Amino acid sequence: MRPAMPRSTDDSRLNQLPESVRAHLQERFQLVVPASSSAVKPVPPRPQSGSPEVFGATVPTGVPVDVPAAVPSGEAAPTPAMVAMEKVEKIYPNGSTALTNVSLTVNQGDFLFVTGPSGSGKSTLLKLLYGYERPTAGEILVANEPIAKLRGNKLAMMRRRIGVVFQDYKLLPRRTVAENVAFVLWAQGFTRKEIHRRLWPALKMVGLQHKAQCFPDELSGGEQQRVSIARAVVNTPPLLLADEPTGNLDADNSLQVIKILKKLNSIGITVIVTTHDEHLVRLSNHPVVQIKNGRLHYLVR
Repeated sequence: MRPAMPRSTDDSRLNQLPESVRAHLQERFQLVVPASSSAVKPVPPRPQSGSPEVFGATVPTGVPVDVPAAVPSGEAAPTPAMVAMEKVEKIYPNGSTALTNVSLTVNQGDFLFVTGPSGSGKSTLLKLLYGYERPTAGEILVANEPIAKLRGNKLAMMRRRIGVVFQDYKLLPRRTVAENVAFVLWAQGFTRKEIHRRLWPALKMVGLQHKAQCFPDELSGGEQQRVSIARAVVNTPPLLLADEPTGNLDADNSLQVIKILKKLNSIGITVIVTTHDEHLVRLSNHPVVQIKNGRLHYLVR
């Protein structure tokens, strides 16, 4: 069978888009839109001993952090924090308070559920972590980077290390499944050969290799969400944020999505999932925090 490849796209055509359209693409999909046709191929992560391979690339056990070079004999090396929030507050211009005095640490390789009713601040928490929103007060470190202080290219490069899964999928309707997943890599300057090498393992991970040539409107809701997961992790980010990924799905599809997220976590990806589905949380043996009235409470450590 002829392999599915992303349709060729001329960089110059993308450069001719209005600035507002380019900004929309970047904010909506956390993509890095090349500033010119001379896109630079990203440097692949250095393989680490014992690191598993997925999507055609070695998955790092985490992102570069300040870890001591040596640990005294008989002592275990401390697990570096992937996310550290200290006394974070978020107040919107209309005076609405989304988060109040939130402190949270998520270590490298953790799987964390964030629960709470609609409007409690769960989505705001994730938006702060990938730099879409900025805190009113407090400090946020993601992989030791103060993400709230990053701007321009530095923020764009940081977002390459964060995969995001949305409740409403945010797929490109006129692109096939393969093109939706490959578009992330193309926008980041990967070569056609490297895109193809990573594409098929990502689709296989979510069980959709046989739907590669389908368009989003030909898929079920569960399948569309699985495409969005493949798109979020195809460039092997060390951190994955999933905002109500099962909110529009039935029970069976919800369990399937959680199983995929657990599988990704098992290969070293740090996962943070917001959900109001308490049944799913009870079925999973992972730490749980709750946000209620903007304040964070630990339910299960």
